[in-house]
Amino acid sequence: MTPSEQDPNRVLVFDTTLRDGEQSPGISLNTSEKLEIAHQLARLGVDVIEAGFPIASPGDFEAVQAIAREVHGPTIAGLARIHPGDIDAAWNAVKDADRARIHTFVSTSDIHIEHQMRATREDVKGLTRAGVAHAKRYVEDVEFSPMDATRADVAFTAEVVQIAIDEGATTINIPDTVGYTMPDEFKDYLTRLYELAPGLKDVVLSVHCHDDLGLAVANSFAGVQVGARQVECAINGIGERAGNASLEEIVMLLHTRQADVGFHTGVVTQEIARTSRLVSRLTGYVVQPNKAIVGRNAFAHESGIHQDGVLKERTTFEIMDATTVGLDANSIVLGKHSGRHALRQALSELGIEVDGQVLNTAFKRFKEIADKKKQVTAMDLEALVTDELREEIPAYALESFDVQASSARPPYATVVVALPDGERSTGSSTGDGPVDAVFKAINAATDQSARLRDFRIEAVTSGQDALGETSVVLELGGVTGAGQGVSTDIIEAAGRAYVRALSNAVRRRSVADQAADLTAEAAQASRISTP
Repeated sequence: MTPSEQDPNRVLVFDTTLRDGEQSPGISLNTSEKLEIAHQLARLGVDVIEAGFPIASPGDFEAVQAIAREVHGPTIAGLARIHPGDIDAAWNAVKDADRARIHTFVSTSDIHIEHQMRATREDVKGLTRAGVAHAKRYVEDVEFSPMDATRADVAFTAEVVQIAIDEGATTINIPDTVGYTMPDEFKDYLTRLYELAPGLKDVVLSVHCHDDLGLAVANSFAGVQVGARQVECAINGIGERAGNASLEEIVMLLHTRQADVGFHTGVVTQEIARTSRLVSRLTGYVVQPNKAIVGRNAFAHESGIHQDGVLKERTTFEIMDATTVGLDANSIVLGKHSGRHALRQALSELGIEVDGQVLNTAFKRFKEIADKKKQVTAMDLEALVTDELREEIPAYALESFDVQASSARPPYATVVVALPDGERSTGSSTGDGPVDAVFKAINAATDQSARLRDFRIEAVTSGQDALGETSVVLELGGVTGAGQGVSTDIIEAAGRAYVRALSNAVRRRSVADQAADLTAEAAQASRISTP
């Protein structure tokens, strides 16, 4: 889509939660989890979903392909280096999408060209010409990014950009790859780029900013002010190192100040909070309480002066309404006597469609929680469904646990774990605390030597009977696995999270071992066939 074909004040939202966001340390999403997030991103109304990096692994390819086939509405993009093999893999992954895009990139900064690529500027120009032309043979919608552009010579970057446009790129994305630039610098850079690459006015200019100096949203907005009509961002700002521009922040900036800045997006803002919670649960990345827009305290008022003002007139201390971003999900939706039909209807209103055995599983879990909680809210239901129904069949499952704890002796835990072959295994251990004892007992029961890297606890809602939501990241044989658990009992939630993290780590290690075996076999075959 060229600028003349779209509303000149419409900013396209390119979501990279599932690609750049998933590259955050400790995040390991499986295909079903990525699909769930992608469906929610479609409900959110993003324009483009960058579903992954298909050449990176068979699992990434499978996830991008599944999203391309099953998620409708947004354009589905696959990332590819400028090499033919990458571009072929991206095409094969996204080709079944209603609207497919190949996003290819190459560095233009001398520091990357010399030290990372071991190449020359002429090499970069040749790669760009060949790579974009190759992608264009597959799809009309080709995006090109000169990586590390903000630290590159603007004149050389303009040459490369013009080559990409001449070969058919329809979107040119300028990344602040290491989060180095500042808003005024970025404006000057993009303005000069427009002058040096005349074809840029006929395509969509995009910006992709990282938050290493806390300026990702500010730089993204600066880009919009000088002509960018696509912003690349991620839910909760997750991503490499300090993360990407936060989708919720840039969207609500444009929404709240639309009368002044004149720009808008197609995002359904009422879906923002739910999307944020889903991504937080599935990635294990907790949203800080004071996070703008979606943090627990984003609309809270502690000061007496602020409370008094808001009670008299909300706009005295609030610049937006919490319901605008969907932060009204604490309403009570079900009681302990609610039936299957009521549960299905409540889930449907949350955008979650379940039936048959899936509904039965959800209903059983709901009844277990409803017996312990007086009231079940929409946020509780979101957490329960995410916890119970999102995952593939786990390698391990926590069947039961027993913990003995006192101040007189170390806590002692015994657990029963279901193994992949259907057998049950019992393990026992002491620990520094009851949760630590359960984790060590699970290691004993599964005969694994996983090492805990991160453990977090959050309350889903307020009150003594609130659901506890736990997140675990562990390391096993050089690979990491993440898992989440939900229960009114923190020890149970922690145990659930640990076995899921362990299951994910075992899967990842198995895939890595298989890939290593195939590589070794190929090397051996090569040696045998060599004269």
